[in-house]
Amino acid sequence: MSAALPADNRKESRRPRSNTVTTWLNAPFRMQFGVIDGLTVRFAQSRPAQSRPAQSRPAQSRPAQSKGRGQECALLLSPWPESLLAFEPVWSPLAEHARLVAIDLPGFGRSQHRDALLSPRAMSEFIIAAADGFGLEHPHLVAPGTGTPAALFAAARYPGRLRSLVVGSGAAAVPLLGSPLRDWIEAPDLEAIRRAGPQQLADALASLKRSETPEAVLEDYLASYQGNRLAGSMRYVRAFPADLPVLARLLPQIRTPVRIIAGAYDTTVPLANAEFMAERLPRNRLDILEAGHFTWEDAADEYAALVTSWWSGTSGTSADIADDATPDRRSSTP
Repeated sequence: MSAALPADNRKESRRPRSNTVTTWLNAPFRMQFGVIDGLTVRFAQSRPAQSRPAQSRPAQSRPAQSKGRGQECALLLSPWPESLLAFEPVWSPLAEHARLVAIDLPGFGRSQHRDALLSPRAMSEFIIAAADGFGLEHPHLVAPGTGTPAALFAAARYPGRLRSLVVGSGAAAVPLLGSPLRDWIEAPDLEAIRRAGPQQLADALASLKRSETPEAVLEDYLASYQGNRLAGSMRYVRAFPADLPVLARLLPQIRTPVRIIAGAYDTTVPLANAEFMAERLPRNRLDILEAGHFTWEDAADEYAALVTSWWSGTSGTSADIADDATPDRRSSTP
């Protein structure tokens, strides 16, 4: 597969075409729709799939179907308020190391909405259902942003199911959050957000990003949250006050290796959140990039290198990885 192009060329892209193969910087990027747990979800794979994902069954009840290099496979959860196209800058280097499946979680991106899933605890169950539906027996899980707490809940509730986690830019405790995320969580209602619609999203992205979003990708983000979808998706983050204290108590029990990638200049989810997780997770490494909130785009090359090196270092079954596999808790990437 082609290597990632230099950062200066990453601004150029073709417009996405629904349900067809779309080429992003010479990387095959097939966006499709399939049914998992009764919901229609949008997903992308790093190689053409033989069939759409089967209806999910209980975790660990079906054999692995992953066929990536060295049998490695990874499930990527799109960050909010973006979509699975947020992984375009890192797609090629990640796909050189594993079979990739990226999904828009229910209620986010272009996937179908279900109110009952809009909390980190509830979404953790869907993550396992998605891994099962795609036949990913022991996948690495990449869950930046709002996917972080759901991924950690999944690791806590299904020990040994996930090979490793890459998280970061995600909330650990509501008092540690910054604006505008904390404002949205604590707002008495969402009427102002409903009135603003996708323009609020465009303004937030423009103010927080340190990299330029290709026009076609931004169009997909805005289309993903038309109408009431942006306000509807905020039910997930507004569940943080109830769910995050529960997660904090579970963090010391998680044996899955976790790499935390944080931006030094993230004002939305400040570095204190990453440090909170690093202090409690028994097997983790914290890496701090010279980036803002959107590390996977602001520092795409460094982000991809950290992810793939983590995969290489956790290539065994998560239950078999020695405790000394993650000896360094904190590093800074210039």
